[in-house]
Amino acid sequence: MCGIVGIVSTSDAVQRLVDGLRGLEYRGYDSSGIATLVKGQIERRRAEGKLRNLEARLREAPLDGTIGIGHTRWATHGAPNEVNAHPHSDGVVAVVHNGIIENFRELRADLEGRGRVFSSVTDTEVVVHLISDLVDQGMSPLEAVQAGVAQLHGAYALAVMFRDLSDKIYVTRRGSPLAIGYGDGEMFVGSDAIALAPMTDRIAFLDDGDISEIGLTGATTYDADGGRVDREIQPTHLTGAVIGKAGHRHFMHKEIFEQPGVSGDRLRSLIDPETKRITMPFLDIDFATVPRISIVACGTSFYSGCVAKYWFEDLAKIGCDVEIASEFRYRHPFLQPGGVALFISQSGETADTLAAMEHAKANGQICVAVVNVPSSSMARMADANLRTYAGPEIGVASTKAFTSQLIAMGCLALHAAQQRNAIDPAKALQLTEDLLSTPNLMAEALQTEAEIEQAAGFLLDAEHAIYLARGTLYPLAMEGALKLKEISYIHAEGYAAGEMKHGPIALIDEKMPLVVLAPNDPWFEKTASNIAEARARKGRILAISDKEGIRRLADYVDVAITVPTVPDFIAPIVHALPLQLLAYHTAVQRGTDVDQPRNLAKSVTVE
Repeated sequence: MCGIVGIVSTSDAVQRLVDGLRGLEYRGYDSSGIATLVKGQIERRRAEGKLRNLEARLREAPLDGTIGIGHTRWATHGAPNEVNAHPHSDGVVAVVHNGIIENFRELRADLEGRGRVFSSVTDTEVVVHLISDLVDQGMSPLEAVQAGVAQLHGAYALAVMFRDLSDKIYVTRRGSPLAIGYGDGEMFVGSDAIALAPMTDRIAFLDDGDISEIGLTGATTYDADGGRVDREIQPTHLTGAVIGKAGHRHFMHKEIFEQPGVSGDRLRSLIDPETKRITMPFLDIDFATVPRISIVACGTSFYSGCVAKYWFEDLAKIGCDVEIASEFRYRHPFLQPGGVALFISQSGETADTLAAMEHAKANGQICVAVVNVPSSSMARMADANLRTYAGPEIGVASTKAFTSQLIAMGCLALHAAQQRNAIDPAKALQLTEDLLSTPNLMAEALQTEAEIEQAAGFLLDAEHAIYLARGTLYPLAMEGALKLKEISYIHAEGYAAGEMKHGPIALIDEKMPLVVLAPNDPWFEKTASNIAEARARKGRILAISDKEGIRRLADYVDVAITVPTVPDFIAPIVHALPLQLLAYHTAVQRGTDVDQPRNLAKSVTVE
C-alpha cells in the first residue's frame, strides 16, 4: 500500500518524481522521500508526514538529478518517521519498497554478523544491505538484484538504484503491483498507471517474479526463471487532469458527485437499449448449472458483496456465501465443484483477496474479478472480469467504487436470474427499468446536500453512533458506519434493526445518536417500531427516508434527511449517497483530513 515512482532521463527528474508521488499519496502518507544521483553520489531528501512536508524539505535543501526513485509510505515495520522513511540507502545502493519482507529478521541478523550497520528498523533496509553486499562480492548490479531477490520471502515491489549507474534502475515485483512507463528517450516506473499518467500514455505491467533493467530507451525484462521476456506495452487514457479535484474541495466530494455519470456509463455497457436485457458476452458462465456462489472481499467491497447476496438469493434463487477475504482461505471453506467465486476489489491488488482467489482457483472455482482496474493482478488472474468502470478513485474512503460494484452485481444477479428462469420476463423488464432509473435518482439524492450538511451537526460532538436498517439496506448501515469511522474518527457500528434488542439497545441513552435507514418499504413498520424503542430510551434519532416515511416518523425523529422514493431493488445503490455525504460533512465540520484519514491507505497490498 506504499507508492513507488522512478525516472531514468536526461533532463531533471526531481519535480516529476514529486508529481508522481502526488498521484500515489492515496496509497500511503506516513512519510515520503526521493533519491537521485548527484555527481556520482546518492543524495536523499525524506520527510515524516504528508508529501507537502517533503516539498518543504526540498525548498530548504534543493536536489537535482536526471535519475531517481521516490516513495510515499504506509508504515508496516517501524514508526512513521524520517529515519524509517524511504528511500533507504547505504551510499552504494538505494531502494524503495512496497510490501513486507517476511524473513527480514533472519537476513538482518546474518548481514549484521558480517559487519553491516543498519540505521532504521524497517524490513526494507535489509534489501539495501543484501544487494550491496552481493555487489561487494563482485556481482554486477543485475546479478546482485537477481540473487538478492531470490532470498526474499513475502510480497514486494522494489525499485533499486546504484551509485555507479547513472542511467539504469532495476525493478521487480512479487505480489505487489508495478508498472513501467515508456517515454521519448526516458523511462518511468510506478506502482500504478495513475502515478505515470502525467508522464506517459504507454505502460507495461510486470508479472510476478519479473526483474526489469530500465534504461533511457527501454526495459529489458527477465522472468522468475531468468529468461528474457517481453511484456505488452499498452496505451493508457489516464491523464493528470483525471486525478484533479475539478473545483471540489476534496477528492471524496468530487467522487460522490461523479456517481450518477459513472452509474449511467456502467448501465449503458451492460443493458441492451432496445431489448432492455442484461448483456454480458464477456462472461462465459451458464448460471443455470452453477450450484453456489461465493463472494470474497474486504472492507467496503465486503459490504457491497453483502448486498449482492440478497439479490442472488432472492432474484436468481441460488445460494450465496459472503466471505471476508482475510479469513476465507484460513478456515478451509467447502467449495462445491463448478461454483462461481466473485472477488470484489477497487484496486484489484488487495493482498488478502488475491490470496483468496488463488485458493479458490486451486479448488475448482470459476473466478470472476469485480474490479475497477482492468490491468490489475486480480483481473489478470481471474477467469473472467466484471469491470466497474468507476474511473480513478483518489479519496481513501471509497464512494463511487462502491456504487459501481453494486450496479455491476445488480446486473449480474439479474442476468443469472434470467439464465436460471427464476423470474418471469415482466419482472425482469421492471427490474431492468429500475436499474436504468438509478442515475436520475442518484442525482436527485445529491440535491439534498444542503439538508445533509446541516444534519451533520447532529453527529458533530458524538463519540459513538449506531446505524440501523433492514433487508438490503442492512449492509448499507454497516457501510455508513464504516464511512463515519474512516473519516470523522467517530466510533460507529451498523446493525440489522431487528438485532437492536439482542444487545446494542444497552448502549442507548441521551448521548447515543442513531442513524436509521427507514424508507417507506415492506420493512417500514418493523423499522419504525425499532425507532420507537430507541426513542423510549432517550435515543437521539436521525432518520433517512422518503417524504412519506419522514411524515410517518415525525413524532420520533430529531433530524430527518428526505431522499427520493426508490424502488426496493436499487435502494442500496441510491441510499449510499446520503450516507456518504453525511460522513463527509461530519468529517469536514470536525476538521479531519477527509481524503487522507489517519492510519489508512487506499490499496491494502500487504496481508
